[in-house]
Amino acid sequence: MPKEIKPKIELKPASIGVIISTYNNPEWLKKVLWGYSYQTVRPDEIIIADDGSRDDTRILIESFRERLPVKHVWHPDNGFQKCRILNMAILESTSDYLIFTDQDCIPRADFVETHLKYAGKGCFLSGGYLRLPMGLSREITEEDVSSSRSFSIRWLLDRGLPVNFKVTKLSSSRAFCSFMNFITPARATWNGCNSSGWREDMLTINGFNEEMQYGGQDREFGERLINLGLKTKQIRYSAILLHLDHSRPYKTPESISKNVAIRKNTRRKKIIETPSGIKQYLAGRN
Repeated sequence: MPKEIKPKIELKPASIGVIISTYNNPEWLKKVLWGYSYQTVRPDEIIIADDGSRDDTRILIESFRERLPVKHVWHPDNGFQKCRILNMAILESTSDYLIFTDQDCIPRADFVETHLKYAGKGCFLSGGYLRLPMGLSREITEEDVSSSRSFSIRWLLDRGLPVNFKVTKLSSSRAFCSFMNFITPARATWNGCNSSGWREDMLTINGFNEEMQYGGQDREFGERLINLGLKTKQIRYSAILLHLDHSRPYKTPESISKNVAIRKNTRRKKIIETPSGIKQYLAGRN
């Protein structure tokens, strides 16, 4: 008798959450939360990972509680501690599957739905974004987001977006987007503004490395997931964000240099679990 071949089953998440990192930019965070108010698939939870913002951010988040399932995870401002607050947000989450993004990234209406569609065991997803100039970033209103016209190529070009090939990321053609996901030379890496994976995998690698400052800390997180055995899946033309403009005062040559060395060590030694991560907080929770 021939051996029965069973179809491959890719398990889908029972629950999905979104973790949004933020620091002292309620104007941009408000635009991002508008985006999550008009999703085709509503996330089970939205956790704001707040790296020490002032009270105006807390007030903004409170104003969205009747519209969205938001949770506010905050610690005092003590310099750039994004990895630490992301670890606290992972611990606070209850969802099987987590999307990570930032305070400056407005999601298209199908953003959560797309991550859910492509999610599968044994991999993480790497999405894409279109960067906007400052003038357009400021101009976008809630009506522009709710109507989805802010994701229209023509609407953006009419308002001064430079013409280049990157605008094709906003294409509505699923066939084109699938083709571009396949042929793009860009590697599918863990990027902090648009990636997703299984919470249990994040706990296995002990979360984010809190020794790292700005510059490559998200990539290092993904490199340890790969060392764990996960595959990467490219969806940069399918799961799309509008990236609002902003400065980066926390970017320093010292932080970049330190993080480059940590990442080299992670890849060379195939490190899976960071020694400076989530587990340090677990004793106090038991």
